[in-house]
Amino acid sequence: MASYLGVMCYASSQDGIHWERPALDVVPGTNLILPPDVHPDSGTVWLDRDSGDPVARFKMLIREPNSPGRPRRFPARLFVSADGIHWEEVGETGPMDDRSTMFYNPFRKRWVHSIREGLPRRGRSRLYWEHGEFLESGRWREGEPPYWCGADCMDEGGDAAPQLYNLDAVAYESLMVGFFQILKGPPNHIGHQVGQPKLTELVLATSRDGFHWHRPDRRAFIGARREPGSWEFGYVESTGGVVLVVGDELWFYYSAYAGDPDRITEDWRTNGMYANGAVGLAKLRRDGFASLQGRFLGASMTTRPVRFTGHRLFVNADTAGSELTVECLGENGHVIPGYSADDCIGFCGNATKVEIRWQGGRDMGGLRDRPVRLHFRMDRGDLYAFWISPAPDGDSRGHRGAGGPSGRQL
Repeated sequence: MASYLGVMCYASSQDGIHWERPALDVVPGTNLILPPDVHPDSGTVWLDRDSGDPVARFKMLIREPNSPGRPRRFPARLFVSADGIHWEEVGETGPMDDRSTMFYNPFRKRWVHSIREGLPRRGRSRLYWEHGEFLESGRWREGEPPYWCGADCMDEGGDAAPQLYNLDAVAYESLMVGFFQILKGPPNHIGHQVGQPKLTELVLATSRDGFHWHRPDRRAFIGARREPGSWEFGYVESTGGVVLVVGDELWFYYSAYAGDPDRITEDWRTNGMYANGAVGLAKLRRDGFASLQGRFLGASMTTRPVRFTGHRLFVNADTAGSELTVECLGENGHVIPGYSADDCIGFCGNATKVEIRWQGGRDMGGLRDRPVRLHFRMDRGDLYAFWISPAPDGDSRGHRGAGGPSGRQL
């Protein structure tokens, strides 16, 4: 989306940092992928890897801006494409407010619409609608979508009480990762008076089903910089797909606005509050959302009983100079012979994927299909993840966000 209320364009990159805008044939001589009279307020483009129809490999939702004489709530437009460049409009949604988006939940095989709604005392919140078929997912009537989620007393406010501005999500490994875009103020009329964007920041959330969310840390995961001249002064917003897996890193593209205090107009569409938008890139260690930390001699952690079908144990850890060992416990809590901490070939170092073995090259193949507890020991450092894989390369067989240059889901 080229600028707020601008046009839909196409760009490509070999490294994800330096981008080219090719001349396409949709609007000859430009990189537009839709006619110039289509002006998106919000929406989502999604690569549908489960599509059985090559013509509909890409899906797109566009909700156009509010305008004088038009109801506040009206349908968004639905498109499909084989190549992400040439699009066919195939339908529309039920009525929705602006800043509404969609995503796909592969665990439940549902297209989900994240619908903005304004509620008494809660302010901006989200309604929910889902369906297994893309076109059917947009078919609801006014009043049908139920309340989904909103900001609460644990969220951080600013010049106003916190509200939920948007919610985007994607499948990563064995769960859904979401960005709650929390609005912290000021009210629109203040932003219009000074030509500055509102403060919204992205807060991390996780879910096992894509509906109920776990948010133990309400600090901004990707925050704004409220400094004069900052390109990310406000309106920090997520992109559809949320995250890419790039080697040992997770990449998060996001947009933000600097505003323009010299552009004060009565028409909100040209006001400096929405000026100088840009795209940023934030990076995180693979699986680096959280870690278990060893902070004293003898620190350890024991899992609940797990069953598995693979036979190779991998960890993502930074041991900070200490040694990480793993022992396997049976149902009775006793160490299984041959899998003690003394038998373990410990790991000392910093790696996002390293295999753990025991003396004699023993892996976990002899423990498959039985409940086992893993007992990790590490005096200091961070354990980010562990998993059991059948593959020598440690393929977790999980979901990889929106994909990536080396992701098998592309």
